[in-house]
Amino acid sequence: MRCRAILLKAIGFTSKKVGEQTEMTHISVNSWVKRFEAEGIHGLETRPGRVRKPIMDCTDEKKVRRAIENDRQSMKKAKEAWQQASGKEASDSTFRAFLSALARDIDV
Repeated sequence: MRCRAILLKAIGFTSKKVGEQTEMTHISVNSWVKRFEAEGIHGLETRPGRVRKPIMDCTDEKKVRRAIENDRQSMKKAKEAWQQASGKEASDSTFRAFLSALARDIDV
């Protein structure tokens, strides 16, 4: 979408028209154009460290497994046990997604 925005601006479209086609605001379009002009094509790449850090990662695997082993019948109780053990908080959907990823890893 970033490249498309640059190309559409280059052929004369307004920032608002480009924004409508690329689902960006006209402010974002202008920012990407300025970044492209300053840094070239490499300026359109996503820079490292620009993503949200995951709440749960591989360091939580043992704690999650232990919590599940202690109470296999209740995901909610397992999540609460993990939260107490790790000091972190996660939504039900995040915890469930992490469990699904663990199950996929086991099946592979």
